[in-house]
Amino acid sequence: MSATTQPTQPNQPTKLPLARAINESLRRAMDNDPKVLVMGEDVGKLGGVFRVTDGLQKDFGEDRVIDTPLAESGIVGTAIGLALRGYRPVVEIQFDGFVFPAYDQIVTQLAKMHARALGKVKLPVVIRIPYAGGIGAVEHHSESPEALFAHVAGLKCVSPSNASDAYWMMQQAIESDDPVIFFEPKRRYWEKGEVDTGAIPAPLHTARVARQGTDLTLAAYGPMVKVCQEAAAAAEEEGHALEVVDLRTISPIDFDTLQRSVEKTRRLVVVHEAPVFLGSGSEIAARITERCFYHLEAPVLRVGGFHAPYPPARLEDEYLPDLDRVLDAVDRALAY
Repeated sequence: MSATTQPTQPNQPTKLPLARAINESLRRAMDNDPKVLVMGEDVGKLGGVFRVTDGLQKDFGEDRVIDTPLAESGIVGTAIGLALRGYRPVVEIQFDGFVFPAYDQIVTQLAKMHARALGKVKLPVVIRIPYAGGIGAVEHHSESPEALFAHVAGLKCVSPSNASDAYWMMQQAIESDDPVIFFEPKRRYWEKGEVDTGAIPAPLHTARVARQGTDLTLAAYGPMVKVCQEAAAAAEEEGHALEVVDLRTISPIDFDTLQRSVEKTRRLVVVHEAPVFLGSGSEIAARITERCFYHLEAPVLRVGGFHAPYPPARLEDEYLPDLDRVLDAVDRALAY
């Protein structure tokens, strides 16, 4: 690391945009472990299209921050080989819709190698995917494919909603011996939050109660957590106390935390940007119905995108779940 680099010092909480928090987290991980590498299209000299990796190649060199060809399958395949040789590669997929050329490598090799080797081989690969909409992008730049990966045994899938979680969850993902798909909510990249780099973080695959309430639970992850918090604030003006649970991890899901919340509030609305049809909310609704059947006073409701290709930018506000759609589900649940 160069003498000019000024990483965030421990025990000095500071406000950072979510994108910068990931940058600082990668920097700290690379400082701590020389086996951590960053790979992807334009991650080096450009610093990534969202500048998440800005400055890392200058400080750590081209051998550790590698500009790759435009070949997602090759990028992930190379990362698998590096992991087998003891490295901890962090791979960036430039946009969510570009991950599918690498899907075969991820689901047939990366996810299964550990089981295929009877536990003798570990694959500590992190795949960073900026995902979801809300930035007015063109086709293939606003997808929410998390359910496709959460369904695959052998992969862990996480999504932070704020800068502090982005900072800590990235380091925890890199330290994990399991492959982790790290979904970054791109429309929250520039939103600032307090990051305490000297804190003791919660375990990676745990949910957190982001707002306490008694009348209904809103469960979300990534970009929709903020929308749910806004919905809870709006409902409070009408005399309803909504609890917001930030799931943080999509596979595995922390059902214990969610169950405790639903047993208290007796109602649940699950919110995500991905289509409702066969989305992660379907699994959550089924599991919570099984676990909390005698506590529920209303069916578990889901709010999400429509079962249609993501629309052109001019129409994305009609597609994305918003405050009104969340509050409509809240009203329907409270009416039972």
